[in-house]
Amino acid sequence: MKARMPNTAVVGVQWGDEGKGKIVDMLAARAGIVVRFQGGNNAGHTLVVAGEKVVLHLVPSGILHPSARCVLGNGVVMDPEVLVAELDALEASGRKVDAARLGLSRDLHVIMPYHRSLDAHREEARGGGSIGTTRKGIGPTYEDKVARRGIRLADFIDLQVLASRIQQELPLKNRQIVEWYEGEAHTAEDVLAWAAPLAERLAPHVCDVAGELHAALDVGTPMLFEGAQGTFLDIDHGSYPFVTSSNTVAGAACAGSGVGPGDLQEVVGIAKAYATRVGAGPFPTELDDDLGAHLRRVGREFGSTTGRPRRCGWFDAELVRRAARLNGLTCLVLTKLDVLSGLEVLRIGRGSDADGEAIYEDHPGWTEDLTACRSWDSLPASCQAYIRRVEALVGVPVALASVGPDRVEIVPVDPARSAWMLSDAAQTEAN
Repeated sequence: MKARMPNTAVVGVQWGDEGKGKIVDMLAARAGIVVRFQGGNNAGHTLVVAGEKVVLHLVPSGILHPSARCVLGNGVVMDPEVLVAELDALEASGRKVDAARLGLSRDLHVIMPYHRSLDAHREEARGGGSIGTTRKGIGPTYEDKVARRGIRLADFIDLQVLASRIQQELPLKNRQIVEWYEGEAHTAEDVLAWAAPLAERLAPHVCDVAGELHAALDVGTPMLFEGAQGTFLDIDHGSYPFVTSSNTVAGAACAGSGVGPGDLQEVVGIAKAYATRVGAGPFPTELDDDLGAHLRRVGREFGSTTGRPRRCGWFDAELVRRAARLNGLTCLVLTKLDVLSGLEVLRIGRGSDADGEAIYEDHPGWTEDLTACRSWDSLPASCQAYIRRVEALVGVPVALASVGPDRVEIVPVDPARSAWMLSDAAQTEAN
């Protein structure tokens, strides 16, 4: 009998874009509930199923599995216009997303049009000192949340309450937009007119997510907690100030959904076999040369949310080792190994010298195409050695290796540890 899935958090352990969407989609086949616990539509998860590409920004990746209920927890900030557009796109592709499939925490905070305006104006005003935000209004919404003046979803769907809150908030927001940045003021009438149809559409999805998760714990429903961005974009533990506005580490799964730390049994870290970063900020192992361009081209390293080209570099073992401790990882999934095929020499970063320059160790590469590999023995010996060295340097076992974008392009590295992660068909193929 196949092992029951433990309650599991999935987090990125670099700067985001590690391939979490594919792994969450794979694990969601075993989950009863999939929970998104932080961030907003500044995230983008790209899934490839039977050759079809699906990009999600707010809806949890588990939505592609009819058996899974998906919820957005209180730690998320949600742009209702973006969410409705995403629901429309899913339904246009034949995937019905009704209130039974998707729940929205009544306590999550809503991104308003003036948040987007402020985000864009601030980033523009920074000029060459910009921090690389997606200009989606994420930061200003979290600011309002912490300042205790945010608009929660329960307020948003009550138009009488919403009208009152908009009247309270607009004077300050417009003063900043108009007087500080010479932007265009928002009117209460326009904001409410924007909100009304969105509130009507989303109202059936609003629920008590924390209470629902507590009930699920009582009956043993397996749950999957999906993070956005990556560990080193965490507002507290990342490369500040070049970070996002929320906590991206595994501990945020509890605060952002309403479960306790003891309710999580597994913390799965997702890391690329190399490294990428979008926007500004330090990147010790960056390759600002033809090799970096090669990784970008072969790996199709362009942001799924912004389309921006990602900066590419070698795997940084010291960085991922720190992420393993920050998150309490129980295992690692290494993604995009196929992108490294054809490189004669592979380098792994092991920290920096006194001048801040990366210290590397070199490993032989491989020429074989990995996309057809489904078992450990089918991987080239040099690829196996690379994975084992990553394990040793990071101090966490690698459970799975992804060798292509499709959900079936996966190799069990540690069959005993990864058995609960795989479908019965995938497990049979691996054996």
